[in-house]
Amino acid sequence: MAYADQSMSGNKVTAIVIVALIHIFLGYALVTGLAYEAYKKAVQKVTTVDIKEDEPKKDEPPPPPPKKVDTTPPPVAPPVKINVATAPPAIETVTVAPPAAPTIVLAPPAPVAPPAPPAPRGVTSGVQPKGAPASWATTDDYPQGAIRKEAQGVTGFRLTVGPDGRVIDCTVTSSSGSPELDDATCKLVSRRARFKPAMQDGQPVQSSYSNRIRWQLPE
Repeated sequence: MAYADQSMSGNKVTAIVIVALIHIFLGYALVTGLAYEAYKKAVQKVTTVDIKEDEPKKDEPPPPPPKKVDTTPPPVAPPVKINVATAPPAIETVTVAPPAAPTIVLAPPAPVAPPAPPAPRGVTSGVQPKGAPASWATTDDYPQGAIRKEAQGVTGFRLTVGPDGRVIDCTVTSSSGSPELDDATCKLVSRRARFKPAMQDGQPVQSSYSNRIRWQLPE
């Protein structure tokens, strides 16, 4: 019983496959035939050309004669005269006032000088030599070198005198022409000269003294 069922089911499958193949073949043939018919119609439509003969034209009337061209030149209007002479513009003269004078600023007044110091009070006097200045150098003090050279002349000098009346410094202001005589002058005067010192406000102060010595060869 089972064998018969199996045989029967195999036949059904075979029959179904055959029917399917037949349907596929018929569909393919139908599609192919329709496509071929459409192709033929398209080819005929493209290759067929309708040629129509031109109908003979009816008699047309002759063209009208050409118009005559008027060669008369057009009238020319004379040029319009333009008056270019225009009135000159009016010139208006404006009087400009001169600039105002600059303001002068006066400089401030100069400062007032301070008042002079009050006059010194007390005893005020200049330096004064003690004794005769001729005794500061004598012929006995004549330098031997100047005697051998027979040198003589006048030596000017200036002394710086201290508050104690003694000579602090000696400077030759005019030379006698002999270095020996000039050097001897300052040495002798610095050692021998004595002074009353200068006084200011009652106090002795440093001052200066100037004089000359004449050197003359002894006989």
